[in-house]
Amino acid sequence: MFESSTRPRLRRNLRFSIVDGGCFSSMVGIGETYLSAFVLAVAGSQVASGLVTTIPQLAGALLQMVTPRGVALLNSHRRWVISCVTVQALSFVPLAIAAIVGNIPTVVIFALAAIYWAGGMAAGSAWNTWMGRVIAPTLRANFFAIRTRVMQACTLAGVLAGGLILEIGEKHGHPITIYAALFLAACVMRLISSRMLVGMSEPKVSEAAHRIMPLREVMSHFLSKDGRLLVYILCVQFGQQIAAPYFNPFLLKEAAFGYWEYTLLLSAAFIGRSLSSPAWGRFARRLGTQRLLAVGGLGIIPLAAMWIVSSSFWYLLALQLVAGACWAAFDLATMLLYLETIDADERTSVLTGMNLFNAFAYVSGSLLGGGLLWALGGDRSAYFAVFILSTAIRLGTILLLVRLPRYRLAPVPIASDPVAVRPSAGSINQADLASLPDVIEPPK
Repeated sequence: MFESSTRPRLRRNLRFSIVDGGCFSSMVGIGETYLSAFVLAVAGSQVASGLVTTIPQLAGALLQMVTPRGVALLNSHRRWVISCVTVQALSFVPLAIAAIVGNIPTVVIFALAAIYWAGGMAAGSAWNTWMGRVIAPTLRANFFAIRTRVMQACTLAGVLAGGLILEIGEKHGHPITIYAALFLAACVMRLISSRMLVGMSEPKVSEAAHRIMPLREVMSHFLSKDGRLLVYILCVQFGQQIAAPYFNPFLLKEAAFGYWEYTLLLSAAFIGRSLSSPAWGRFARRLGTQRLLAVGGLGIIPLAAMWIVSSSFWYLLALQLVAGACWAAFDLATMLLYLETIDADERTSVLTGMNLFNAFAYVSGSLLGGGLLWALGGDRSAYFAVFILSTAIRLGTILLLVRLPRYRLAPVPIASDPVAVRPSAGSINQADLASLPDVIEPPK
């Protein structure tokens, strides 16, 4: 694909975009992944360790709403993305300093995490629009497939490297200061990513090609076309987040796993998701996206309760693999279903709105789970109560699943990038809307 192109600028854009994706994913794997563990190590709060993975996302989702104005102010998607990416990279510097000092107020960690997510989310929607102009439609499917595989490999490498560094640091008596190495490495990776973006071109295209929808119009879009689907997805996310943020402190404190075992469990869910995704894509093409949603929606229901069965490392390792595969099916199905009603010129705004809705579900669920964990004393039985409640809410979503309308959708290939690594789910993925064709025709 690369050699056949006769345009040096295009070849450079493709190369730089792949390096950008790899460095971004390395940052996610070695940096953001271990922020929850860092909060537990420096503050000792199990609830804060869970909430740091959700509340900052809401702040980021709210701050990303300034993206249209930021792009207009700079008169460039490229300049806006580079600015946001640089801010995201620098958010790790105070964390590294805090790790060296060995102390930092929890509220400051949350603020820095909010800056991290704000930079990433604000860059994401504008990046999709920019890449949609840079990468020709005929190249998108193959290019983004390659880019996604590189990003998955780099994310996994970052997670494993981070766990190994933490394990070595703990054995040598530096359980907190060693986090500085992770955060500085994450900062460097994102700065390299920023440098790659600087080297890419930006075509001059009329802004009319990408209409900015007000949030009220985005919400009206969902409620009028996909109201039941949106409610179902948000209820599932709410139920998941009651338990999901607290798998990290459960593994590190209650189950008392070392950093390396913890890392392998994180990696297992990510591997399960990554390996199963191509198969789920084929499933959707052959049997339909609606059936894929049913498989994923039903498969994720018992996952939280299954953590109660055993704390054996090997049992949890197998459970993580299965969980990653189930969440891969659910996430792919919901994204494909949404694409049926997203016009090309509205994708940036709709993606921004989806991020915001999901962030509200994440925070509300995690606050409920954290409140229950705190009220019950934070011991093993408290964790089990949180896991059972999460499963009960997910079980209730069956009523919403069976009431969804029948969609007539011809699945299209879509790439998605891991923006965070989480136990059970494997990762939080963001769709590369730039990987889609400019027009998605409904089936005849």
